Amino acid sequence: QGQLVESGGGLVPAGGSLRLSCAASGRTFSSYTMGWFRQAPGKKREFVASISWSGFISGIIAYYADSVKGRFTISRDNVKNTVDLQMNSLKPEDTAVYYCAADTSRILASTSIEYWGQGTQVTVSS
Repeated sequence: QGQLVESGGGLVPAGGSLRLSCAASGRTFSSYTMGWFRQAPGKKREFVASISWSGFISGIIAYYADSVKGRFTISRDNVKNTVDLQMNSLKPEDTAVYYCAADTSRILASTSIEYWGQGTQVTVSS
């Protein structure tokens, strides 16, 4: 049974940076699309970023929500079985619980994710 464990959340001032990391275990995730979602209080869980695996015809592709493009960067290390999210130029509206996700689909959708992490809190102060 696979498991995802996030780390790296915390409190940061606006304009600052954080790096989230997700450690996968229990199975091989190299053939899974990995990604990040977030959920702010009172709001639905939303997509942040994803990175596919090399087995798709399209190759490895990273997708980003429009709200984080140019500020966040997703990366994966299939040897270490990790996926990271580098977050720069953070804004108060980035405050949320961030969840790691994994699924065999090329595109991640919050309603059909096979594996979820437990979440890590990111708080950006104004």
